[in-house]
Amino acid sequence: MSSTPTTDQVHKALATVQDPEIRRPITDLGMVKSVDIGDDGSVHVGIYLTVAGCPMRGRIEKDVTEAVTTVAGVTSVRVELDVMSDEQRKELQTKLRGGQAEKEIPFAKPNSLTKVFAVASGKGGVGKSSVTVNLAAAMAAQGHKVGVVDADIYGHSVPRMLGASDFPTKVEDMIIPPTAHDIKVISVGMFTQGNTPVVWRGPMLHRALQQFLSDVYWGDLDVLLMDLPPGTGDIAISVAQLLPTAELLVVTTPQQAAAEVAERAGSITAQTHQRVAGVIENMSYYEHAGERVHLFGEGGGQTVADALGRTLGTDIPLLGQIPLDTRLREGSDAGRPLILTDPGAEAARIIESIAETLVGRPRGLAGMQLGISPMRR
Repeated sequence: MSSTPTTDQVHKALATVQDPEIRRPITDLGMVKSVDIGDDGSVHVGIYLTVAGCPMRGRIEKDVTEAVTTVAGVTSVRVELDVMSDEQRKELQTKLRGGQAEKEIPFAKPNSLTKVFAVASGKGGVGKSSVTVNLAAAMAAQGHKVGVVDADIYGHSVPRMLGASDFPTKVEDMIIPPTAHDIKVISVGMFTQGNTPVVWRGPMLHRALQQFLSDVYWGDLDVLLMDLPPGTGDIAISVAQLLPTAELLVVTTPQQAAAEVAERAGSITAQTHQRVAGVIENMSYYEHAGERVHLFGEGGGQTVADALGRTLGTDIPLLGQIPLDTRLREGSDAGRPLILTDPGAEAARIIESIAETLVGRPRGLAGMQLGISPMRR
C-alpha cells in the first residue's frame, strides 16, 4: 500500500511547473496559494493567477495537474484558481525587476549580457522584417533566449510573421510579452484594434519604445532584435539614446539605388557612436534551372559594406546574401518562419550562418553574477 504524499513532495513537483509567460517556476513567483492533502491521497492545490483574464489559465491548470499526479501516493488532483491581490502583484513586479521598484531598461545596464541588434534599412520593401523574424527563429533554434521588439511603429508586421496571436498580459504596470516559437515578442500592433493606423509624432514614438524596453518583462535574454522603421527618423535616434550599445544590422537589396539609401541608414552611427555589426543583402538572386538569376542586379550589399567601412573607418562585413525564395514569403504570411519549416533551404542555411556569426554559441554561466561569496575555512 502506497504511503500518503507529503506537502514537501507536492511542493517539489510544483517547482517543476513554469509560468508559460514569465518562464519561471510558479513556486518562485508566489503563485502557489495552498496545498491540501487528504488521507486517501487526494490533493487540492490552490493557484494564484497574475490577472483574472490570464490567457494561460488552462495551460497552468493542466501543467499543475500533470506535475502533482507524478508524486507517489497521489490518487487525484484538483486545482482551484484564484487571482492575486494588488499587493501580491506589486510584490511580483518588484521580484521580476530584481528587487528594483523603479523601472529601468535592463539592456542598458553596464552588466547586461544581452546582445542587442537594431535591424535597419534605408527604404521599405527590402525584406527587413522577414530577415529579423527569421534571424530570431534561427537564434532560438540554436538554443538562445531571444526577444523581438517590433519598433516599426507605423509598419508593424512582426506579430503576423511570427504567428504571435496572443495578447500581452499586464501585471500592475509591467507587461508580460506573448511567446511564439520560443521567441518573446512585443509590438504596438498588439495594442491597436484591427488594422488601425498609428498616427504619432516623435515624443510619443520615443515613449512607446521606452515602454517596450522598460515596462516589458523580458527575463534573461541572450539576444534582443529590434525591427526598426526604414530610414533615419525618430525611432533610430531614440534607439541610440535609450540603448547606445545596440549594434546596427543594415539590410539592403543588390540594387544600387537601394544600396545608396541603405548606406545613409548605416552612416547614422557616425553621429550616434554605435557599432555596425554588418550588412545583409536580401533578394540577392533567384535559382532557376540550376542557374542564379540576379533580378535586382549585383553587388549592392558589398557596396554598402565598403562605403560604411570608409565612412566609419573600420571593416564592415557583408554577413550574407539571402536568395529570393517564395517559401520565405509564404512562411511570413503564415506566421511560420522559413528557418523552422524548411531548414534545408538555401535561404534558411544562409540565415542560420548569419545568426551564428552574430551571437555564436549559447552562453553558459561565464560572466554571470551568481550572488555568492567565497568563505574562509
